[in-house]
Amino acid sequence: MLTIKRVPTVLSNYQEDAAGCGRNCLGDCCLPRERFIPIYNFRQLPLYAFGNNKPLAAASQVDLPADFLLNTLLLGQWEDRMSQGLFRYDVTACETKVIPGGHGFIAQLNEGRHLKKRPTEFRVDRVLQPFDPSKFNFTKVGQEEVLFRFEAGEDDASRFFESASVDESVPPNVVAINVSPIEYGHVLLIPRVLESLPQRIDPESFLLALHMAHEAGSPYFRLGYNSLGAFATINHLHFQAYYLAMPFSVEKAPTKKIHINEELAKNGVKISKLLNYPVRGLVYEGGNNLKDLSDVVAQSCIFLQENNIPFNVLISDCGGRIFLFPQSYAEKQALGEVSQELLDTQVNPAVWEISGHMVLKRRNDYDDASEEYAWRLLAKVSLSRERFEEVESYIFEAIGVLKPEKYETETNVKEEASFQPPVAGPPTYPEGCLVIQ
Repeated sequence: MLTIKRVPTVLSNYQEDAAGCGRNCLGDCCLPRERFIPIYNFRQLPLYAFGNNKPLAAASQVDLPADFLLNTLLLGQWEDRMSQGLFRYDVTACETKVIPGGHGFIAQLNEGRHLKKRPTEFRVDRVLQPFDPSKFNFTKVGQEEVLFRFEAGEDDASRFFESASVDESVPPNVVAINVSPIEYGHVLLIPRVLESLPQRIDPESFLLALHMAHEAGSPYFRLGYNSLGAFATINHLHFQAYYLAMPFSVEKAPTKKIHINEELAKNGVKISKLLNYPVRGLVYEGGNNLKDLSDVVAQSCIFLQENNIPFNVLISDCGGRIFLFPQSYAEKQALGEVSQELLDTQVNPAVWEISGHMVLKRRNDYDDASEEYAWRLLAKVSLSRERFEEVESYIFEAIGVLKPEKYETETNVKEEASFQPPVAGPPTYPEGCLVIQ
């Protein structure tokens, strides 16, 4: 059995008091199990119903501004919880800079995430583990930490309801705050929260995450997923998401297109391989609709988790581009193959770090941050070339793509100028600029 010791990230204000109650949680103790559940915030919880079966380019909404989900609902509710003092620190006061160099890695000094506590032992050699109700899970968050429900609507139009009853026959998908935010608007998407699902990808939940990215309508709002063994510490199905008004370095990395068979190509999905990036990964994009794209990526993730390969996923470009990273950092750490210098920084390279957003907890690490450091850290995350090619072949077989003899080169570089910020939000930061908010 392989284990590592790390201080778990605190996602809820009730995480360290998981056994107690009397505080309006989402568990059986506080939610009466009736057909319609009348409860506190959950009773009157806002509902955003997204349109079903919309093509990727469509954004049909009924009397809703195009930026309603992100700027009005999500960020509005998030700022309301900030005003209530529910966060452990003010993330908007954290210093942020772009590390000089050709890749544009982003560094943030977040001393609030540094906890002077005894590390907890985590098993890192089992990607799939059964749900354990005795441990902290998202039914134990406070109802005040929940922002709104996010559900499929009955037609192609998106609608918003200020309050809606919860039908027990339809387990709710909820969006909740992360009380230890990495960035502005940092939230958790928790599919079918009351079903207590373990941290594992399934097609329905993955499609839900893509719908959230699509409805947000901003390339600066991304969703991420960490499997167990790849720095997920809560074994309850969830995605993370936040808003950062600058491109991630991985979004600008060049790619090589992979030739896929004609049958798979009919759904419009394109698969590429990352180039000139410290973490080897695959890029999925296109699709005739969100479900076409989602199904291919979900199948890839399911193969990885069923074969005990830890991985991280970044959902980018409003749900139109997805990065998949098999990784091995925790395994290398457990085997003593990571230098003490890297371990001392207490950076756990999960989806955000892999994508190029380095969250540093010590002032000296932030001041000394360099492209060489970021590359060295992320190179430890990556599978070796031989192992990646082996895993890649198995993924292609699982999704019906034969191992290609060659790759077609496509630069596919996302230029920073092509990113257009939404109406509201934090400013962008020029390279090398130190920002004190």
